[in-house]
Amino acid sequence: MRRVTIKDIAKEANVSYATVSRALSGSPEISEKTRAHVLEVSKRMGYTKNYIAHAMVKKRTGLIGLIVASVKNPFMSELAFHIEQHAMLKGYNLMLCNSSHDTERERQVFEVLISRQVDGIIIVPTSAETHRHLAPYLETTPTVFVGENLRDAAVSYVAIDNYRGTRIGMEYLYGLGHRDILYFGRRKGSVTHQLRANGYIDACEEAGIEPMICHSSYTSSSIQNGYQLAKTLLAKPIDYTAVFAATDSMALGFMKATSELKIRIPKDLSLMGFDNIQYAELPRIDLTTIEQPQQAIAATAVDTLLERINNPQAGYAHHVLSPKLIERGTCKQLSDTE
Repeated sequence: MRRVTIKDIAKEANVSYATVSRALSGSPEISEKTRAHVLEVSKRMGYTKNYIAHAMVKKRTGLIGLIVASVKNPFMSELAFHIEQHAMLKGYNLMLCNSSHDTERERQVFEVLISRQVDGIIIVPTSAETHRHLAPYLETTPTVFVGENLRDAAVSYVAIDNYRGTRIGMEYLYGLGHRDILYFGRRKGSVTHQLRANGYIDACEEAGIEPMICHSSYTSSSIQNGYQLAKTLLAKPIDYTAVFAATDSMALGFMKATSELKIRIPKDLSLMGFDNIQYAELPRIDLTTIEQPQQAIAATAVDTLLERINNPQAGYAHHVLSPKLIERGTCKQLSDTE
């Protein structure tokens, strides 16, 4: 089927090629009546802009690439939604790719996005080494990293203060009387997880309590992986009164396991998450958690990328946003006898 062209619209609308071009580009050189007529005809004929030709003229495609580990992760999917919304407000469309927690796949989709001539890329990296794996591409492709605090790397990034986040959570649990607090789901190879674990460890040291860490060997912090890890953990004696999960998804997996074992939250165990995904506020979950401000992260990432697109010679931007406690119903105040 032949593609509708500007010439076709001009013939159907009985106007010149130049008039159609001005109407479609929003030029003020024609009347609103003529513009409305041309737009009505173009819509009726099923005209779509030739983005390749447009890109050749403007040297821009109006496309941003986004790479996440997995849209199955609730936090990733919510973040992707907010990034797309903010990009659209700025006149950009989004191309979304999953790296599937695989560094080779991550490199491949990065190359695919470059081949599609995106103007820039936002990436939620699979590991702390991603910027090294992608170094040859980062020199020529405007890129912003999201989630990892890469202060020593020559990249722009947007992250939250993950260390402060676990400190806030620990202060809250300590204030409720908890002294036996287990950190659940620490994953190696991630700056984010390292900073969160460090915040927990330092809080324990300052409070004079013994750290208890349940390490995760999984490559992702999914609900299912949290569930499997929790089943192994809960098969052993429970010598803690509270659990601080590394992510909300891990916390939801933990809740699933406790439900099967008839362990009541918060009556038998207090539970805290990290991220504040949408599921966390559902009535039957009601998870106390540390919030990552997703909309602010998304807006900052898009704005930072557009700055690099428009000024490639500018210095790298480092944005660290503040987390906050979201108090719900999964943590209880301990009595003097507990």
